[in-house]
This record gives sequence, C-alpha cells and structure tokens, in this order.
Amino acid sequence: MSSERLAGLLDEYADLEKRLADPAIHADQNTARRVGRRYAELVPLHKAAGELEQARADLAAARELAAEDPSFAGEAESIAESLPVLEERLAELLIPRDPHDAKDVIVEIKAGEGGEESALFAGDLLRMYTRYAERHGWVTEVIDAQDSDLGGVKDVSLAIKTKGVPDGGNGVWSRLKWEGGVHRVQRVPVTESQGRIHTSAAGVLVLPEAEDVDVTIDQNDLRIDVFRSSGPGGQSVNTTDSAVRITHLPTGIVVSCQNEKSQLQNREQAMRILRARMLAAAQEQADAAASDARKAQVRTVDRSERIRTYNFPQNRITDHRIGYTAYNLDLALAGELDGVLDALSEADRAARLAGDTELTRR
Repeated sequence: MSSERLAGLLDEYADLEKRLADPAIHADQNTARRVGRRYAELVPLHKAAGELEQARADLAAARELAAEDPSFAGEAESIAESLPVLEERLAELLIPRDPHDAKDVIVEIKAGEGGEESALFAGDLLRMYTRYAERHGWVTEVIDAQDSDLGGVKDVSLAIKTKGVPDGGNGVWSRLKWEGGVHRVQRVPVTESQGRIHTSAAGVLVLPEAEDVDVTIDQNDLRIDVFRSSGPGGQSVNTTDSAVRITHLPTGIVVSCQNEKSQLQNREQAMRILRARMLAAAQEQADAAASDARKAQVRTVDRSERIRTYNFPQNRITDHRIGYTAYNLDLALAGELDGVLDALSEADRAARLAGDTELTRR
C-alpha cells in the first residue's frame, strides 16, 4: 500500500470538501458538478482509511488493556483479524481507477450484418439499454436516430445521464463501458418464412460524454454542411435544410444529426457527439503511447472484438470475454443486465489487482 499516494488523495479529499463548502463554487454548475463527482469518488477511500486507522488505534488500546487484564485478549484478537480485510479494501481503492468512471455516456448502436434483421436487433439493444437505465434511475435521451422500414433502427445515438452526483463516483460509464463491441444475435427473423435460425450482428460504441473542459474544439477546424433529413426508405421528412453534418477537419471525424426540427438544435446535438468521439480518440492515443500499466488503469476491455451472443432458441446470453453464460436472455433484454455487468466488473477488478493489462479471455 502506498502511504504517499494515500496521503495525497486524502489531502485532495480535504481540499475538495472545503471547495464544496464555499457557496461561490455553486455559481458555476459545471464546476460544482465536476468537483462534486471527484469528491464522491474519494468518499469511499476516505471512509476506508478512517476505518483502518480507527481499527489500528483500537487494537493498540486493546493490547494495552490485555497486558493488565487477560479478558481483553479476545477483543484484541478479534480486532487483529479484521485488519487484513480493511487493508485489502483500502489497497483496492488505491488502485488508479478509470478516470471516466463518474461520467455520463453516449451509446451509439449501428445495424451491421443481417440487413433488416440487424436493424431490428439494434432496436432491441436500444430498448435493453433504455430499460436498464430506467431501473437505475438514469435519464435517457435519443440524440439522433435513423429508423428502418420494419421498425428497427439503422443508427441511433442515446445519451444516458445520472441524476445529480453519482454515488461513490460510479457514474453510467463505470457500468456501461463494457458494452462497446460487436453484439451477435441468433434467432429466427420475422422476415424468415422457413423458420431457419439466422445470425446477424449490431455494433455498439460507448463514449464518455465530454464536457467543455475535456475537449477544446477550434471552430475554424469544423466544416458544417446542412441538408434535408430523411426517414425510412429515404423519403424526406422535412422540407427545410435542418439536418446538420459536422466534419472535424484535423481528425476526419464526421457527425450528423437530423432528429431535431431546427438546424441550431441539430448542430448542438452533433457537437455533443463530436466532443465525445474526440475525447475517446484522445484517450486511445494516450493509451497507445503509455506503458502497459497505464493501459490497465484506463481500459481493460477491447471494444473491437465480438463480445457477446444473444441466442433466442436457448434463451441464452454469453459474454465471450470472460466465459459468462446465463439462460435468462428474456430478462436481460428487459433491462436486467446487472448479472453480466457485475461479472465483468469483478473480472476487471481481479485483473487490476493481479497487474494484468486486460481481462482474461476464454
């Protein structure tokens, strides 16, 4: 356990506590929210350090009393047995955490292989994440969506936010960061007349939502095009050029948005997605240039691989990264995802404690 790191984090906690007690900080809600999130991240560490310090003091007092009165020996032994548990808990909290854990997210879901069936599956994933968010009291907002002819979605961007400061600094990102990757479905499509099982896929990208302080965008680096929005089948759904496409010229990142009725609203929504993508790109560049240890601190799940299979005939959900399998697919699609997400979190915790750079794949 690094006493120097612990002392530094406890000093930071004390400083943040003073800042939050100053009424002036609440004049800027963005600053207050950012400081509040960091403070919430350090609360469990401060509590664990206090409990360990108190236990050590109690042990010293019990041993001193036991030297005079043997009846206190049992109490001293009990306290001594609790110390390793408290020390392990504090050691876990001292492992550098993902810096984005307290953030809200933007989830992008794109239909992939499988045509219309893939679009229907993408719609299922959208409902799954929306219902999961509802179970946790989070707020969801569809930023942009392109529907398919049969009621699915070809492409959708969904913002998911916590209400207020997340408990313990564990925001939406801390739970849903595992979801990025290719999701595969095996079932009989509604378009299949012979009853054959098909396999199709949809891609999910989870981005921590960036704040203005996270990403600096020079307006001169942007090319903004406007066009008429379209719906299923390509028909125009707006008679004005309200849809917006923004290209960030230095990076080549392109974002379009057409959900809102006004050009200004679509531009604001597109900028939200652009900031999130630029933050993710900057993080990936930093990871690539960092040491293996630094990579393990930031992200342990490879988003590029096929991560999960949803098998309808067997009512089975399988996460291939950790060998997790459960036969409750119907419940998972209804938003009960904590089983697989808890398993991923535990695998990540074990990997970090062991000093590994990624989750074990089976």
